[in-house]
Amino acid sequence: MWKWLVAAVAALLGTGLAHAQTATATDDFAPSSVHSRTVTDLSGQWRYIVDPMRMGFRQGRMRNFSRDLVQRDQELLEYEWASAPVLSVPGDWTSQVEALQWYEGLVWKRRTFDWAGEPGRRQFLHFEAVNYHAHVYLNGEKVGEHRGGFTPFAIEVTGKLRPGDNSLVVGIDSRHDARSVPAMQVDWWNYGGITRPVQLLSVPETFVRHHAIRLGRDGRIHIRVALDGRQAAGRRVTVRVPELGLRVSATAGTDGIATASVPAPRRLVRWSPDTPRLYDAIFENDDERLTERVGFRTVEVRGTQVLLNGRPVFFRGISLHEEAIGPVATRAISPAAARALLTEAKALGANFVRLAHYPHNEHMARIADEMGLLVWAEIPVYWDMAFGEAETLDLARRMLAELIERDINRASIAIWSVGNETPETEERLTFMRRLIDDARARDPERLVSAALHDDADDSSGKEGRVTVDDPIGQYLDVLAMNRYEAWYGYRSPPQIDEVNWTVAYNKPLIFSEFGADALYGARGSGLERWTEDYQKLLYERTFAMAERIPNLVGTSPWILKDFRSPRRFHGRYQNYWNRKGLIDPIGNRKLAWQVVHDWYAKQAEAGR
Repeated sequence: MWKWLVAAVAALLGTGLAHAQTATATDDFAPSSVHSRTVTDLSGQWRYIVDPMRMGFRQGRMRNFSRDLVQRDQELLEYEWASAPVLSVPGDWTSQVEALQWYEGLVWKRRTFDWAGEPGRRQFLHFEAVNYHAHVYLNGEKVGEHRGGFTPFAIEVTGKLRPGDNSLVVGIDSRHDARSVPAMQVDWWNYGGITRPVQLLSVPETFVRHHAIRLGRDGRIHIRVALDGRQAAGRRVTVRVPELGLRVSATAGTDGIATASVPAPRRLVRWSPDTPRLYDAIFENDDERLTERVGFRTVEVRGTQVLLNGRPVFFRGISLHEEAIGPVATRAISPAAARALLTEAKALGANFVRLAHYPHNEHMARIADEMGLLVWAEIPVYWDMAFGEAETLDLARRMLAELIERDINRASIAIWSVGNETPETEERLTFMRRLIDDARARDPERLVSAALHDDADDSSGKEGRVTVDDPIGQYLDVLAMNRYEAWYGYRSPPQIDEVNWTVAYNKPLIFSEFGADALYGARGSGLERWTEDYQKLLYERTFAMAERIPNLVGTSPWILKDFRSPRRFHGRYQNYWNRKGLIDPIGNRKLAWQVVHDWYAKQAEAGR
């Protein structure tokens, strides 16, 4: 089913991402396990030109910015890469250049690199994320483009590199429109740029594009390896997990895919937050040897419970944006910055993180694997979008597939989320049902959810009723509800006790967002908004209410850390920051942090 999707999206978007004509793999998504492949790191200092008038796309006298220009006679040249300023990649221009912190538009970036030549091998430019629309040029030739600010893509450039010096130019348009994913209105900073690493990959003519190994609910180890290249069909692949004494071989079919299934070894220790056991898995064929650090666990729904390895689990969670702790907010999250965020979540008592509202950096889930944190991973289907447009649906489906293909081997990921706070319309229902079906087809072993929204300003909120009955709920594995009592609603914190919940479906429910803005250091009574005391009291009363919510299997308060947002205007308390964090931008803990910590400790002591 994915062949037609890839072809349709490539034709629609002009991505230039399709693999070589001789390839037999079933998709064109970015190769996995980049960390264990032969790569040239293209990170570092890149020249940049800000182009609000989009002149760099013009031909003729104005010239295309993808080329190096040479002065001829009295010809007028109005740009020059050699004298252009520099930005760090990975990195966003928002945090690196003060004059660009509000800029949304086109910026060109360029770097040169040497290539020695590699006969008999294939080369791919691999981008882990570019926000939002990337136009990629190699040596003056456009080689591809990609839309979507948070998922990886790869462009084959075999035969397009030249021995010696090469020029790579990327035009990055950070703007969103009515048909993009997300659309124009979001509640986070639109960090423009090449926000994650860039590599030049070198692979054999026939190579492993994707691989997956998992423990099924049937107690068996299931393996899938997708080969790409002329000799993919009929090629033998071997998968080994030495610590388990596991060795499995399989032969690829005419589509280049090899699959196998074997009983799980008795000595296998299942991954869990309490025991985050990981193993080295080795994938081999005639020309390659790739390694992955993987865990084995099962997750499923039974009635109103979520079972992890066959036992009920309570998600003691916290939501977080991909924004580093520190004096300068940035989207460029290093492994150390990711670990700092997840370490704070662990200190809170969390066994679960909701990575909102878009795919976070790949190493977030890898570190969660190591630290023992369950993960909710989400695509930016957010608020009101063009749900009736085929282009928008194709973009969302592509993003979901890119996310799943990237993180399929991460034991920590338990839930794929297909959206957040979307309106209850027929178009939206059709749109999201397609995403739910896609998620299950590509990964039947994880759960599917979406954060629903019950407006605290509506009449039911005034009457003290919360009803979880969104029609999409009948198609989800796990329900999730965002509800901001006593912040956006009619009540003060003491009145939260009046609120009662009804759940229309016999399914588990995560209370996925609640909270209040509080400026660190602002103190007052528990009834004075914007203070830590108000936030603290609101959390105390909300947790008391949560204990009465039917089918509740977890909470993920909003949010771990204050984060930048252009829609938070209050000059005294917000100043373009969403202040709902339990910690401030540099990591100071607010009073509510301890409330969450203590409630989670109580749940853990109760065996939840």
